[in-house]
Amino acid sequence: MGAGFDGIALSELIGALSCALDIAEGEPPGHASRSCLIGMRLADELGLGAAARSDLFYALLLKDAGCSANSAHLAALFGADDQVAKRTSKLVDWSRPLSAFLWSVRTVAPGGSLAARTERLWAIRNEGEVTRSLMQARCDRGAEIARKLGFSEETAEAIRGLDEHWDGRGQPRGLSGVEIPLAARVLCLAQTVEVFHFTRGVRAACRVAARRSGQWFDPQLVEALVSFRADASFWASLADPDVSAVEPPNRVLIADENRLDRITEAFAEVIDAKSPWSHEHCDRVYAIAMGMGTHLGFDGVALRDLGRAARLHDIGMLSISNRILDKPGPLTRAEFARVKEHPLLTERIIERVSSWGALARLASAHHERLDGRGYPRGLAADELTMPMRVLAVADVYAALTADRPDRPACTSDRALELTRADVPRSLDRDAFAALETLVGDRDASLEPSP
Repeated sequence: MGAGFDGIALSELIGALSCALDIAEGEPPGHASRSCLIGMRLADELGLGAAARSDLFYALLLKDAGCSANSAHLAALFGADDQVAKRTSKLVDWSRPLSAFLWSVRTVAPGGSLAARTERLWAIRNEGEVTRSLMQARCDRGAEIARKLGFSEETAEAIRGLDEHWDGRGQPRGLSGVEIPLAARVLCLAQTVEVFHFTRGVRAACRVAARRSGQWFDPQLVEALVSFRADASFWASLADPDVSAVEPPNRVLIADENRLDRITEAFAEVIDAKSPWSHEHCDRVYAIAMGMGTHLGFDGVALRDLGRAARLHDIGMLSISNRILDKPGPLTRAEFARVKEHPLLTERIIERVSSWGALARLASAHHERLDGRGYPRGLAADELTMPMRVLAVADVYAALTADRPDRPACTSDRALELTRADVPRSLDRDAFAALETLVGDRDASLEPSP
């Protein structure tokens, strides 16, 4: 993208990247888009105006923007795959203690001994306030990201109130009734209906909504849902959701170059929050790659694309369980095979934006190597562009100079030494020379965090 660029429809961009949020939540891709169609149909039934519909539209797509904030703790607390726990928890009525208890019993420490599972259950029982604070962090983080992306306060507050319930027994602030913003009430109902519709069909989804009316859900919204329960064409449309069709036509937003940069920066924060061991990784790869590209004489367009690819290169990592990402010992063969899939998912997510095909290929190539021994595709030197080579070197250096579950961070000198050992067999000589120059300038941002 360069001269003549008119921007990208924000609905296309956020709709595409919302698939990463779906995956982080353990939901099938398209969950946010399907929830968006349901929520906007509810807005139609309520007769909301264009401004309120626009605020709601983006809140529905970004409702899980804070999803990665509690993944690591959830996995550690339950001793289980965080995505499995998140997905199955959405099918549980938390207002019923027995249902919540049985779900916990089924979820904790799968494959563990009875003693280990019992210990986990006691830990969960004793961490009630901690769990509430984690929900607060998730909701506040989602709202913060919405604000950072330039959306309205109404959109941010809808995301913040996603898990509040009509009867005041929701999370994290215990708001009730009309204290909960209307858009947040729509989000809560829409996502629950989507989950049950996807897994069990329309009748089951509507039964759950009716059963929880006046408890989880605003009764007026449940009545609005019932009014289109028999609309077969609407429910069929969820199989291939097109969110652009429900965006208020007089409120279509376009992302210019600066907003695109803000969006990739915000999603880098979502990625980096997935694990304590990936803290600031995407941001550091961005800083390193941009410095290297500048030393190599990249023009403005090439630098901007490199920066966006650097910030999004690990978006596929949102699909990996924290039981793998945070594991203190060596990964099994199966676990490493799972990790090696993340660049392909990065590519699939980014290429959902129609004009970002080249960016998707660049971002997904950060583990490819000149000798063809990288992954995911085993590309060789003649298939790797200079930006791909720069991104690969930047990713290696950033990883080496950060703490990992199985080792402490390397010093800059040690990281350069280890990286140099792979030049020029698998890493590019000129890219590495640019890195050496950059590190030699003693840019503080390249040093490991204390």
